[in-house]
Amino acid sequence: MEKPTFRDKFQYWFDNRMSDGSVSLIRLLILFTAAAVLLLTGLIIGLGLSGEKDVFGVFWDSLSTIINAWMPSSEDGSLGYVLLMSIAAIAGLLVTSVLIGIVTSAMEEKITGLRKGNSPVLEKDHIIVLGFYPGEYTLIRQLILAADDEPCVIVIGAEMERDEMEQHIEDNIDVPANVRIICRTVDMFDPASIERLSTDTCRTIIISPTDDNTTIKALLAVSPLFKDRKIRVNAITSRDENRFPPNMAKKLNVMTLQTNDTMAKIIAHSCTQTGLSEVFREIFNFEGSELYLIRLADQEGLTFMELMSRVDHAVPAGIYRDHEMIMNPDTEMRVKENDRILVFSEKQDSAVLCPEAGIIVDPDTSREIIRPERDTKTLIFGHNRTLRTVLRELPENVQKVTLVNYDGSDNAKLAKICADKEIDFVLAEGNVREELGLLELCRNAEHIILLSSHDKDEEEADMETIFLLLNLRELREKYHLRFNITAEMRREKNQSLIATDDHTDFIVASNMSSLFLAQLAESPRLLTAFRELLSNEGNELFMKTAGNLGCTGEKTVCEIRQILYYRGYIFLGYMNADNSYTFNPPLTETLNIRKSDRLIVLGRN
Repeated sequence: MEKPTFRDKFQYWFDNRMSDGSVSLIRLLILFTAAAVLLLTGLIIGLGLSGEKDVFGVFWDSLSTIINAWMPSSEDGSLGYVLLMSIAAIAGLLVTSVLIGIVTSAMEEKITGLRKGNSPVLEKDHIIVLGFYPGEYTLIRQLILAADDEPCVIVIGAEMERDEMEQHIEDNIDVPANVRIICRTVDMFDPASIERLSTDTCRTIIISPTDDNTTIKALLAVSPLFKDRKIRVNAITSRDENRFPPNMAKKLNVMTLQTNDTMAKIIAHSCTQTGLSEVFREIFNFEGSELYLIRLADQEGLTFMELMSRVDHAVPAGIYRDHEMIMNPDTEMRVKENDRILVFSEKQDSAVLCPEAGIIVDPDTSREIIRPERDTKTLIFGHNRTLRTVLRELPENVQKVTLVNYDGSDNAKLAKICADKEIDFVLAEGNVREELGLLELCRNAEHIILLSSHDKDEEEADMETIFLLLNLRELREKYHLRFNITAEMRREKNQSLIATDDHTDFIVASNMSSLFLAQLAESPRLLTAFRELLSNEGNELFMKTAGNLGCTGEKTVCEIRQILYYRGYIFLGYMNADNSYTFNPPLTETLNIRKSDRLIVLGRN
């Protein structure tokens, strides 16, 4: 290799300076200007062209001519002076043009950077949401609802450009005056990039629902940012095998839920209880009534039955004692001074303790045998990893299950689950794309479950569900069939395309995941209560026919609460025959309950 020449070295140096950005270019321009002024001043004085002007006067004229690009006139001095000043003016024109270009480029670069959201965040006690997906707005809406009227700052960090995120939010979400949403473009897998969201001063970090790989990588990127301060991190993973290691989760204050099993449980519970998915949404969202932990004045020494009979504008559902949640406790359990009461109410301060009303209902007459729901037949289309959980969580009144489009890979395990639950397990063949084949499958079904394929792209899986759902609706109307449908969807925006007022329950994975995350972010102590509600052990949500509970006729809400509580249930609300819901009715209101009305209760099966 030949030894570099002076020209090569200068070219290399100049290229490096040019690539350093606007500040470096301005430095070069200042050096060039200073050198040109000094050279011009020296030439004028050295050649004796200065006339009566002193050195400072010549220096000032040279500087003014170059900076202003001012062309001298013939009267300003001798021919040589005018010629040199003309050269200086031409050089000044070059300097000015380059300076304007540098400043313009710097401003454009800065504006582009601001649009992309590259500037750091300087906020305190804010909520950080990592990940943004157009069409999925439930999480942001729930955080806004949770803020109520209090000031709240939500910082969203995602790989999408800032102005694009802001446009999506502006077009789809009504943001109240008390909430500020700040968008930044970050690399979700780069701790240094995430740190620009001011993680050390935030209240909590939420990883927006996405695939398990992205969630785990984001958790690993966030974990090095915690130093002396513990910050809650909330995340959702789909599969149990992809859960965050428990010891590491405890150390980093990470709370996660596995949605596949959770969704399977909701699907199983909802299929024979039409409308139950709406109850789950009511419990887990911040619109309407939800769960709170509160303290009441003079609560010490009250039995839970007394709470049930005296608390208005809220439904007592459990006691939080010594970091343990006791849901639906015994009637004689007494509340201690430091206990918190789990209530179902519209606001945290809604509950009112009324004057003592006494026990209205005779316990002996309330403990009659509850008639079980009649046996039902269920048809399940599709197959995914949660099928075993769905079968295991099906209510005990399900007598027969028929599987369609099942690949037979898990026969032995499914057969054992069905045998343990005393369910007839049948494999069926049929072309779901032909009307007659589909009709033959659905003719005797009372409940139909559509499981989404977890191995396919979300859009493709949702379109398969939509296609089958539309055909099932057509059959139901055409042949006057009476089955209800529970459909698993992957994306909220796809569910909105086919939502109607019929008896179809939509279980949307991304939607429910967002509800869970928002609740965990605002109420971490309720995690054990949520897990119990979503499991098949302990207390669950049910929609029971009023006639089967022997709770019909005109009764006050206080009477209904007592009757159902003696039978092991907590009364949360009811659904009329016209499918309208009423939650948390006033304690003294008199209801005319018909046999066909559905009572929304919390209790053990």
